[in-house]
Amino acid sequence: MAAARKLLLEGGPGAVTLANIGDRIGMSHANILHHFGSAAALQSALMGSMINDLTNALDDVVNLLKTDAAAPRTVADMVFDAFDKGGAGPLAAWIVLSGDVRQLEPVRDAVSALVAAIVDQARDDGAPERVRLAVLLMAVSAFGDAVIGPHLRDMLDQKDEAMRELIARILPLFLLPSGIPPAVPPGAA
Repeated sequence: MAAARKLLLEGGPGAVTLANIGDRIGMSHANILHHFGSAAALQSALMGSMINDLTNALDDVVNLLKTDAAAPRTVADMVFDAFDKGGAGPLAAWIVLSGDVRQLEPVRDAVSALVAAIVDQARDDGAPERVRLAVLLMAVSAFGDAVIGPHLRDMLDQKDEAMRELIARILPLFLLPSGIPPAVPPGAA
């Protein structure tokens, strides 16, 4: 599974073949086929493993939020890391492009728990909708950053941390009941 994940991150879904995995780990194509039964079963197992990792990463964010009023940058970093370093961005793109979006269903509970944990910090009647929008913004940004961010940042002459920093600055706005951002001292942004 580790070799398959590396291949996905290095070369995209097309690189995740039985032959490539066999070459990577020093086994024959037939051995890999015998273990998984088919290329589709291998890809499904990889998706399941990576979905589990994404769910665990989101659970870690929820646990942090329940035990500590985590800084927005910490939350952004954890979510962005799950999509980038954890490989959930390319995985989600692969799943969506394959048309098998039911593979993403296990993420639903983790996302719901993340929304609930952030709502608990906001504590007002309008918080649930604002927080769902904040999580949507953060997740779509993390996904996009993982999939095409490096290329767009290069085109726009932006540093690697640009989207993480932007999301960390925006997230607190979603927790305010009035929707009015707090005053930011000059030079603090």
